[in-house]
Amino acid sequence: MYALKDLLEGLDYTVEKGHADEVTDVIYDSRKIVEGCMFVCVVGANFDGHDAAQEVVNKGAKVLVIEHDIELDESADVTIIRVENTRYAMAFIAASYYGHPADSLKVIGITGTKGKTTTSYMVKSILEHAGYKVGLIGTVEMIIGDRHIPSVNTTPESYILQKRFKEMVDAGIEVVVMEVSSQALKLHRTQGFTFELGILTNISPDHIGPHEHASFEEYMYCKGLLFKQCKKGIVNCDDEHYKTVLEGHTCELETYGMSEAADLRAEHLELVTKPGELGIAFDVTGKLSMHIEVPTPGRFSVYNALTAIAICRHFHVHENDMQEALLHAKAKGRIEMVKVSDDFTVMIDYAHNAMALESLLSTLKEYHPHRLIALFGCGGNRSKLRRYDMGEVSGKLADFTIITSDNPRFEEPMDIIHDIETGMKKTDGKYIEIPDRREAIYYALDHGEKGDIIVLAGKGHETYQEIKGKKYPMDEREIIKDYLKEHA
Repeated sequence: MYALKDLLEGLDYTVEKGHADEVTDVIYDSRKIVEGCMFVCVVGANFDGHDAAQEVVNKGAKVLVIEHDIELDESADVTIIRVENTRYAMAFIAASYYGHPADSLKVIGITGTKGKTTTSYMVKSILEHAGYKVGLIGTVEMIIGDRHIPSVNTTPESYILQKRFKEMVDAGIEVVVMEVSSQALKLHRTQGFTFELGILTNISPDHIGPHEHASFEEYMYCKGLLFKQCKKGIVNCDDEHYKTVLEGHTCELETYGMSEAADLRAEHLELVTKPGELGIAFDVTGKLSMHIEVPTPGRFSVYNALTAIAICRHFHVHENDMQEALLHAKAKGRIEMVKVSDDFTVMIDYAHNAMALESLLSTLKEYHPHRLIALFGCGGNRSKLRRYDMGEVSGKLADFTIITSDNPRFEEPMDIIHDIETGMKKTDGKYIEIPDRREAIYYALDHGEKGDIIVLAGKGHETYQEIKGKKYPMDEREIIKDYLKEHA
């Protein structure tokens, strides 16, 4: 049993009815009610928990937490707690329910439009190399010791987040590195604790639409909420919008970047080309001084590594540990090199919109490949505009494009491919259409020439293909392994 007053500690609330002292559990899904529980009426995108008030009381809920009026039988034996925002309240209730586990952890929150995932894995790699026990919460997965739990959201609902924190404390983890989405900040998923460090990688217009953010201004404001909930903020001062994001911040601040103004700087960038591998090297100056090489290409790899260094500096990590860990740090599906041949380079990347694909292909062109080959498709039941734009970007930047299938969902793959072709035809780019993705990858590898860079774009960390409501196993790494076995 849990004392009600303890669960509500730190919240502004009024008791509208009843006098329960204890509850058996805290629930926010009306399908999971247990006798004597507290039910938090959360307003979701598709369902308002307030509409289930009578149903959950009938099932045995003894306390309801509400933010607007509900319909209940007058005879209902239930305690009603009113708060201003039930999502916000649930974050604090969940923290209390699980015994405030974040108080026993150093939580690093990374927000930004790009770079969150890769930077998270870099930080985990560096800190583990230095001897820390590190948990990870992000777009791809949650990692708790040896457990790898696939993610549903970049940042989970507050109740799940606190539950995972508790599991991490129980597993002896000391530091948690987590991606913090703007949506999570908007929906108060990360309330109820204080971040040790809050990080801004960069920001550009994204996630703007009817179910996400109304405008770029709202998107920036939501990102900025992290810097009202952390002890120290570490921000990329090369980003033109960083001061807007930081308006009203309550934390100490330090900066990193390539500009002279940054507290921690990257200088003397140098492209690195090795058999079957691309990388970049640079010097770190300012608050630290050392030489770094990372086995992924481009300026964005420098920013990711510099972000990780700026974070790990606060954990007193030795420079040798940073250098060694960054040589081997990998994020699944984020410019992930897969060794096929010494003659050409193959990489898997999550780039699944025109902006990401353009950034990736432009970066790879700097390495002056013999040919730049782009293989990608587009998701079904999504914007046709994305398809036209990706086709046009690849047609302009790649020397050859292999148009294939991604997650067709409930559309016909060839209809999607023809939409991509519409964009491609605005350019002089050469291309081939191969609907079967496995066959397309085999074609790319069969036709790889010395000095080529082959990019498998769009799927990244995903290990499935979604067709007509069902997810079928499909991992590009496994496809490449099969290819190598067949061609051994």
